[in-house]
Amino acid sequence: MKDKCFLNAEDVASFMDVPIPAACKIIRKLDDELKKPGHITVAGKISGASFESKACLSE
Repeated sequence: MKDKCFLNAEDVASFMDVPIPAACKIIRKLDDELKKPGHITVAGKISGASFESKACLSE
């Protein structure tokens, strides 16, 4: 995942082994959390760094 700046629903679904609709919900929730402090988000995508930190993947 380090090679992609932004992940889409297919990326999240394959990594977390969930259906694509579930991955869309996860991305939507993470995007909503990022919008609260004023971050700019892109619908249907999540930054790789944000996903890694929220999914407890970062070291």
